[in-house]
Amino acid sequence: MSVASAKKDKASVFCIANQKGGVGKTTTAINLAAALAALKKKVLLIDLDPQGNATMGSGVDKNAAEINIYQVLIGQNKVSEAKKRSESGGYDVLPANRELSGAEIDLVQMQEREQQLKKALEEASDEYDIILIDCPPTLSLLTLNGLVSAHGVIIPMQCEYFALEGLSDLVNTIKRVYRNINPELQLIGLLRVMFDARVTLQQQVSAQIEEHFGDKVFKTVIPRNVRLAEAPSHGMPGTVYDKNSRGAKAYVEFGKELVKQLKKSAKSAA
Repeated sequence: MSVASAKKDKASVFCIANQKGGVGKTTTAINLAAALAALKKKVLLIDLDPQGNATMGSGVDKNAAEINIYQVLIGQNKVSEAKKRSESGGYDVLPANRELSGAEIDLVQMQEREQQLKKALEEASDEYDIILIDCPPTLSLLTLNGLVSAHGVIIPMQCEYFALEGLSDLVNTIKRVYRNINPELQLIGLLRVMFDARVTLQQQVSAQIEEHFGDKVFKTVIPRNVRLAEAPSHGMPGTVYDKNSRGAKAYVEFGKELVKQLKKSAKSAA
């Protein structure tokens, strides 16, 4: 698996995207951010979803964030003015709340509307090792801003039949963005989440994913885990809430796998 690498001293930017809701996208964003922070990486998690779940799950009050991703997207404030610290996770958060719902309308009226997040990240990119973008579960202008800003896309997906159908739409979108707007964009890999090895169908779909996508499938598999689901209500990542749970350990392994791939990619580029 090749992992896109940023220029020297610039952050590697990854979108966590899936146009299907309820697939563990935000859970992945929060726990990967915490796992990478635990590996001594400087991490910024951008919440690009108006629901603000990644913000709240990181222990940041979305309603108290008067300066947030909305103001950054429309050019009113800088990332440095809007970011908050996730004390429990050990990473920075660019928070979101319902105010972001209006960004689509404002962005449509702007020139280079799909480039606004990329422009905003230019001044912050050298402060971090990795920037993660939690995209909304739609192929919207917000998601497009995320894809244009990123070096690569991580797709969390459940091993269910309908997940495969929706996957082709997202992969085609990534290809279009790559061809037309962002030649740095790659599909980094598929992450199997909420996996239950006792379910035969999930095993079959998992095998199909490996057959179709080969080395674009992460080796780490995230099991279905109650402790991961409980963690956001306590305002902390699952890797912190119960670090001994199976889900937490899996996300730590996933963080290690991603860092390993980044190192390998940096060596091959040198």
